Amino acid sequence: MTSPTLSAPRLSAVVFDWAGTMIDHGSQAPMGVFVKAFAQFGVEITVDEARGPMGMAKRDHIRTLLAMPRIAAAWVAAHGAAPTEADIDAVYAVFVPMNVAVVTDFADLIEGAADLTLRLRARGLKIGSTTGYIREIMAPLLPLAAAQGYAPDNLVCAGDLAEGRPSPMMMYRTFLDLGVWPACGVVKVDDTEVGIAEGLNAGCWTVGVALTGNVFGLNPAETAALDGATYHRLRDQAYARLTRAGAHFVIDSVADLDAVLDEIEGALARGERP
Repeated sequence: MTSPTLSAPRLSAVVFDWAGTMIDHGSQAPMGVFVKAFAQFGVEITVDEARGPMGMAKRDHIRTLLAMPRIAAAWVAAHGAAPTEADIDAVYAVFVPMNVAVVTDFADLIEGAADLTLRLRARGLKIGSTTGYIREIMAPLLPLAAAQGYAPDNLVCAGDLAEGRPSPMMMYRTFLDLGVWPACGVVKVDDTEVGIAEGLNAGCWTVGVALTGNVFGLNPAETAALDGATYHRLRDQAYARLTRAGAHFVIDSVADLDAVLDEIEGALARGERP
């Protein structure tokens, strides 16, 4: 009895991050909230410091910030002792409602995102999503995104599973939700290094989004105000960071994804894997 012959894998799904990838050009919603939340505990942090762990589950994000030497020292100066798990919980308890309160102010889709989803549907691809936001934060965003033309086939949030990014657990849940396999037929698109790691750890092709996301960190108006030299310097830095994170491809925004998918389809046809 002969074994069935398996055909070469083909693309089956694209899995997107949310803030900085599909919504909130510049991934700006959480930044001021982190700064304000820490300020309530007498600790000043910068937006650049807040951006460092972006993409993680927000409690993990706070833990990572508190482990940074400068911020840890500032906490000791303010409280007389090193931060504890209870302190992480306290900052997180302040952060979440503040983030919920502002997240709808940053709910506009990235330019070209809605049209891209139509093209992906036309290619027969399923659309998944994972996020470092918890469901409480995502709840007001979902109907706003749908009204603008973006309604993915699933949503996996930080806190849904035992571990978030950079573990592949949210991607594994997405495979099950969408009914897709193997992992090499799935593309993960993300604007953060930890989100790229999530895709790599799951065995997927990964695409970094440079200009609309956390690494570049500016909204359209702020980007347009840059002089040419500064724009190209920041763009090059964003591309370099996402490339160092292991992204197989880096693009300016999701509007540029089609050509990358063509390349990946060609690679799969040649027997190449991520």
